[in-house]
Amino acid sequence: MVRIYTSPSCSSCRKVKKWFEIEGIPFEERNIFSATLNESELKEMLEKSENGTEDIISTRSKVIKEQNLDVENMSISQLVLFIRENPSVLKRPIMVDDRRIQVGYNEEEIRTFIPISKRQSSFKEKTVNPLKKKAFDIDASEK
Repeated sequence: MVRIYTSPSCSSCRKVKKWFEIEGIPFEERNIFSATLNESELKEMLEKSENGTEDIISTRSKVIKEQNLDVENMSISQLVLFIRENPSVLKRPIMVDDRRIQVGYNEEEIRTFIPISKRQSSFKEKTVNPLKKKAFDIDASEK
């Protein structure tokens, strides 16, 4: 199941949740401000992100700037503790499933969360229907 880490005021978070609902993909929402994220969730985000902290932490966040922090030089345990105490440093939304992570709403990239069986049937419909329609149009014009 996909977990979506959100905040209430985030318009991209609302778009992502709506997209998952429309696609019929079950998800679990985790509000980063009302639910303290546990250590394993945060470690999973860091492990799955291609660029580590750069992908999930906003270095422009007020907390980081005020404290002049260098998150790149923190140990994993220091970083996890820091995020748990300051969840506003996380970029949003963050979507995580058993194989991947995506940060932010991107119309093209989010499609990777569509189950393969649904993607294959959608692809078949798109490739078969235009041919049938075209064949029908040709037959109709010959009459």
